[in-house]
Amino acid sequence: MLRHFIIAACVSRSLMTFAQEKPLDMKMDFEKYNPPSTLVVEEHRVKRSKFPFIDIHNHQGNMGPGELKTLITEMDKLNMAIMVNLSGQGFPLSADHFAKSVESIKQNYPTRFVLFTNVNFADIDNPEWTAKAVKQLETDVQLGAKGLKIYKSLGMFAKDSKGRRIHVDDPRIDAVWDKCGELGIPVLIHAADPKQFWQPIDSLNERWLELKLHPGRRHDTDTVKWEKIIAEQHHLFRKHPKTKFIDAHLGWYGSDLKKLGTLLDQMPNVYTEIGAVIAELGRQPRAAKAFLTKYQDRVLFGKDSWVPEEYETYFRVLETEDEYFPYHKRYHAFWRMYGIGLPDKILKKIYYKNALALLPGMDKKLFPK
Repeated sequence: MLRHFIIAACVSRSLMTFAQEKPLDMKMDFEKYNPPSTLVVEEHRVKRSKFPFIDIHNHQGNMGPGELKTLITEMDKLNMAIMVNLSGQGFPLSADHFAKSVESIKQNYPTRFVLFTNVNFADIDNPEWTAKAVKQLETDVQLGAKGLKIYKSLGMFAKDSKGRRIHVDDPRIDAVWDKCGELGIPVLIHAADPKQFWQPIDSLNERWLELKLHPGRRHDTDTVKWEKIIAEQHHLFRKHPKTKFIDAHLGWYGSDLKKLGTLLDQMPNVYTEIGAVIAELGRQPRAAKAFLTKYQDRVLFGKDSWVPEEYETYFRVLETEDEYFPYHKRYHAFWRMYGIGLPDKILKKIYYKNALALLPGMDKKLFPK
């Protein structure tokens, strides 16, 4: 009897203590809460890729001799064999800039840099625009362009003379896509932005911090919706089956690899790349490994922004089986990531073999077999 009384008293005292306990009067912003992990696991910092690689998604404004020499130094540290500069015509777009860049590359590092050319849609209402655009494309390819890069402005910001949005699948551009197929060059196209940029900026938005820090990226009040732009892009892919397209940034389906796989199954002329979306793969290592295994011939290596120290994150996700490590930009990914640990056969395809198969006239001696 006494034993039961003692137990009851202890339980009663515990309940009273629990009832009297109050949370500390402390508050912390989400941006400031970023504690270092106490997890002790193996770490493999990969500052240089296991195999030479082609960066299919890079942007450089100037390709003069001095700039090229500086780039080569950084590329060699990373084991980057070839850099693809998608901004071949510079900013603003200029055919003369493209020609000068080609000449600089030929005179300095002819095998290490590749240029894609671009298209200016500003005069699309002109009845002669299509013929001129095709002619300029042919000229640039003769000079050395290995592909065509289409910026996200098409479908989002580009307008005709009457202020109407130019659709991604505008029929006035059809001849350009067909000419790319005829010339045997790929089209790397960036359409829209992450879907979250169109969603309300609230506690349910996974990109909330990014949109807070960069409010110019928000599209939640746009009249044209994300689904509309993406649908136009997919219609374009289906409309031109003889042209090879590289859908940038995993087509913004990095968080839904099953859907992306379905799209790749439906459109055999479409490839994709991992620029700026490695964090999506790193948070789902098993699903990502299954996806990259199944579609190992359709995925290319890309980074997008030229920040050499950030390549380590890409190498670590692809090559290691490390656990629970951070992304290099918290506003892109507040979660931790895991290494996929791809086998050499697949690594080689993503790093360089798939790009060599798509880009004409590349120096294959820069790479192992």
